[in-house]
Amino acid sequence: MDRVITITDAAADRIREILHSRGKACHGVRLGTSTKGCNGLSYTVDYVDDVNPADEKIEDKGITLYVDAMSLIYLLGSEMDYRNEKFQSGFIFTNPNAKGSCGCGESFSV
Repeated sequence: MDRVITITDAAADRIREILHSRGKACHGVRLGTSTKGCNGLSYTVDYVDDVNPADEKIEDKGITLYVDAMSLIYLLGSEMDYRNEKFQSGFIFTNPNAKGSCGCGESFSV
């Protein structure tokens, strides 16, 4: 089976920074989707204080990600990157399942 999600070095570095600066221990970060935005689905990234055994656990590049079980089908095969540019910074998802996305990149459709 292919990887559920690929994490770039830049994304892994940023996740480590975020977890370190939180000041409170947690298990990692959870990736998921929520219904919102102008195109239907939006990506979510949250701290994992309590592990959900239904989530897909991914350990890569020294970090632990959990993919929400309900979102797994939408994220399968995606790449998570982090970009820090002059006017904007944030996590960027390249998702082969997305059939369309809004102009601002905040939401996508499948």
